[in-house]
Amino acid sequence: MEDAEATDVTAKSFLDLGVVDVLASACEQLKWKVPTKIQKEAIPVALSGRDVIGLAETGSGKTGAFALPILQALLQAPQRLFALVLTPTRELAYQISEQFEALGSSIGVKCAVIVGGMDMMTQAIMLGKKPHIIVATPGRLVDHLENTKGFSLRSVKYLVMDEADRILNMDFESEVDKILKVIPRERRTYLYSATMTKKVQKLQRASLVDPVKVEVSNKYQTVATLQQSYIFIPAKYKDVYLVYILNELAGNSFMVFCSTCANTQRIALLLRNMGFTAIPLHGQMSQAKRLGALNKFKSKDRSILIATDVASRGLDIPHVDVVLNLDIPTHSKDYLHRVGRTARAGRSGKAITFVSQYDVELYQRIEYLINQKLPLYKTEEQEVMQLMERVTEAQRIAKMEMNDAVDKRKKRKARDDDDKEDTEESRGIRKQFKKKKNKK
Repeated sequence: MEDAEATDVTAKSFLDLGVVDVLASACEQLKWKVPTKIQKEAIPVALSGRDVIGLAETGSGKTGAFALPILQALLQAPQRLFALVLTPTRELAYQISEQFEALGSSIGVKCAVIVGGMDMMTQAIMLGKKPHIIVATPGRLVDHLENTKGFSLRSVKYLVMDEADRILNMDFESEVDKILKVIPRERRTYLYSATMTKKVQKLQRASLVDPVKVEVSNKYQTVATLQQSYIFIPAKYKDVYLVYILNELAGNSFMVFCSTCANTQRIALLLRNMGFTAIPLHGQMSQAKRLGALNKFKSKDRSILIATDVASRGLDIPHVDVVLNLDIPTHSKDYLHRVGRTARAGRSGKAITFVSQYDVELYQRIEYLINQKLPLYKTEEQEVMQLMERVTEAQRIAKMEMNDAVDKRKKRKARDDDDKEDTEESRGIRKQFKKKKNKK
């Protein structure tokens, strides 16, 4: 494996990198004025026909770095089922597909997103139409390889593994092995990862041929345009301080990160009770609801997205102004991915981390990882405490709403179980009736 030579730094545009006119103008329409660092390094290497390992922090323009070379190759030799992109989460899969379709809109590129939580039959029909690009999570793709008649990946020319470190952390190893066995050995492979873990190195040896390593940032760091700070408060006042900061920075769009699905839901209800336009996003919501929540936030219909780490990686929502870590992440690297939701593509952004008496050690690990001592975010304690009464009332209502939702779920489950028993009972009666009939 070789490292990429530093590309001509004077490359001002996508045309300078060797991207054809029709794709370069698609970049312009997407308001991609200048190639990002990873794009400058990776695109020329990929266009020369080499396998690529890309190490880049989140928000660095990775999708463009692999999508443009694939679309250019597709233009030169059009065929269906041309490329497969594997990604760890459903949301990221939809986002990558959107970028492929936006970049390839003038050349009529067709994409299919194959992820869990959606109807298998509908997906099988989409695959039957043979799209150019398949963007998939590994688990659901293996389901189709094993169960969907007539579907195979034998003609695939390009394989991309995006966020490879996370695909492997989510225990998709056996699925990835199955996929590698059924796609052609003669192909180009791009492996993108935020970090080079032992698992990723192993995957690289198994799936890439003489790759070129393209590294934009090897040490853990956040972008220069991001203002980071922390706030040190007793755990019981977290909600009050959250409301205070949302009021103080009103007019911005926020992503608030929580550690559990239940807390995400609770904070969303609490903020709605206080008149904020907040919407939750977590793994226990159905796929349709998750996409709906994202779209409402993207279209600025809601100004506050409250999420678990399901939304910390890869999601590109251009207008996130402030990231609030209400619950501190247990893995320090997740901090980088969370704060990477703001200050993207050269814009500025703020990140504020709530540190309670129980989080000091976790917070120190984050400072050690990013090699920075963060400033304290200034707050006026008297002003904060004036909100206490309203917040306590909103907490009480939110708790009641949560309990109501749990009760409804239990009732629905009991009803479903009853229905099941009824049908099983009637099935038993039918069987007995048949037996009697046959005896006659």
